Amino acid sequence: MNPNKTSKTTPLKWVPSVYFAMGLPFIIVNMVTTLMFRGLGIDDARIALWTSLIILPWSLKPIWSPLMEMFRTKKFWVVTTQLISGLGLALVALTLPLPDFFPYAIALMFVIAFSGATHDIATDGVYITELTKDQQAQFIGWQGAFYNIAKVFAMGGLVYLAGVLKESVGIVEAWMVVMGLCGALLFLLGLYHIRMLPTGGEATAHAESMGQAMKQTGAIFRSFFQKKYIWIYVAFIMLYRFTEGLVIKIVPLFLNASIEDQGMGLSEQQIGLYYGTFGVIAFVVGSILGGYFISWLKLKKALFPLICIFNVPFIVYALLAWFQPSNPLIICGAIVFEYFSYGFGFVGLTLFIMQQVAPGEHKMAHYAFGSALANLGVMLPGMVSGWLCDSIGYRQFFIWSLLSIIPIVLLGLKLPFTHPDNE
Repeated sequence: MNPNKTSKTTPLKWVPSVYFAMGLPFIIVNMVTTLMFRGLGIDDARIALWTSLIILPWSLKPIWSPLMEMFRTKKFWVVTTQLISGLGLALVALTLPLPDFFPYAIALMFVIAFSGATHDIATDGVYITELTKDQQAQFIGWQGAFYNIAKVFAMGGLVYLAGVLKESVGIVEAWMVVMGLCGALLFLLGLYHIRMLPTGGEATAHAESMGQAMKQTGAIFRSFFQKKYIWIYVAFIMLYRFTEGLVIKIVPLFLNASIEDQGMGLSEQQIGLYYGTFGVIAFVVGSILGGYFISWLKLKKALFPLICIFNVPFIVYALLAWFQPSNPLIICGAIVFEYFSYGFGFVGLTLFIMQQVAPGEHKMAHYAFGSALANLGVMLPGMVSGWLCDSIGYRQFFIWSLLSIIPIVLLGLKLPFTHPDNE
């Protein structure tokens, strides 16, 4: 056992906070900006394209993840990137009053995305290094819950706040306040983790030159693609969240669009309330129960049910688009059901990458490879989702998106495991 796993710091003092800090930049860049740019007059096609492109660093992070294992502690990278992302969000707030704000905001979002992706690598490295395999399964629900709480906090509380402030100070100023608050929160979390976060171990290699470092990086890449069943695992990881990638950009726009445009006609306050009140409860309960569900059945038996629980509930948006119910309880209930299922099922992919893909000499780097593939599976369909939705409308779009569930269900039925659950 790694000696770092004897740390006296209980995981509950850092797992929730560090995974909340992991989720916040990704959700801001990937989702909240869709509503912000819509409110500031940017068209849907540009929103979907650019907010998909700026999450590219989460798919490219394997390129620099091996270098991070060689230099400085994982804690150093976590704290540094939290401070950088906090500063970046504050700078985004300052660009919004500019007449041509969009390219400046996008450029800063790229910086935040690179910082956030680096943060993810180091955070997962701390988690894998500091916790035993039993602890990983035990706290995977907490990890998923607080990552998703960041999603609900941003898409719920912050979007609601923007809607409220818009009425009193104006749309630009409202989003300036929201971005500034996000930046301050991340900066404070960075200061908190200086004290509370374990180191995650020292650097694993000491390269004498950049050439040697790059040689070692190449060896780490090759060892990843030499793993047993790796190409099946690559396909599985990219398909697990493919349907989510199609709908994730469109759902907020659909909820905000008018009834005449096949949308739900919800205000920012309503979207924020449904996500931020009932949604947060559904997220937390779903994620924690998903972790205990895996702990009870073990990953191999639990994985196929989790695939279905994660993907099939996206049908609620197709039903909302076709029937356009006016009853807020029905709309809120549909969102809560989907988000509970999302939280419950998401932990399956996380633990699969952690326990079937990452094990070996370079756990942190190989986990980063796996999670990057998962993000790529979200990014690629997200890039075309805006164009596709504009072409066929919300109703047809959500119906067609459900067909993308079929491949992951078929693959999940026959997925081989390399490492036993009780290893």
